Amino acid sequence: MEKSIGRLLSILHRQSQIYINYSLKDFDITSAEYAFLMYLYRKDMATQDELSSYLYIDKSATARAIKSLEEKGYIIREKDHTDKRFNRVYLSDKAKIHKDEIRQRVWRWSEFLTEGIDAESIDEVLSVLENMVGKVERTDLKKTMEEL
Repeated sequence: MEKSIGRLLSILHRQSQIYINYSLKDFDITSAEYAFLMYLYRKDMATQDELSSYLYIDKSATARAIKSLEEKGYIIREKDHTDKRFNRVYLSDKAKIHKDEIRQRVWRWSEFLTEGIDAESIDEVLSVLENMVGKVERTDLKKTMEEL
């Protein structure tokens, strides 16, 4: 069988979702929601648009995830004081209390995936993936899809 980057990325993505759903079920956080928390743990008080852009998730999916996290008590959402068109999202006390445990559980997956792989190989894989993401960021995908 021919090697396929798409197939391998798809397998890793699906298995990552399964792991995240299982490991964070005690917190009632899903694979569709955890990335938003992880971003906010690094940069609290983001706008919903920032979250969508950084995570490459459409605005409606972002709105659903944010609403769910808000209902679960992990985030607080309010209108931006200077520009009412934007919603500011920030961590609740509940999210801050569980920050270390949530991050540790997510990090365990990366440790599992990279166990037994030398640092140089990991750096090389990360570099290749960053190059691929950079290419996507610089490309008009709609136009490219029409040309293919």
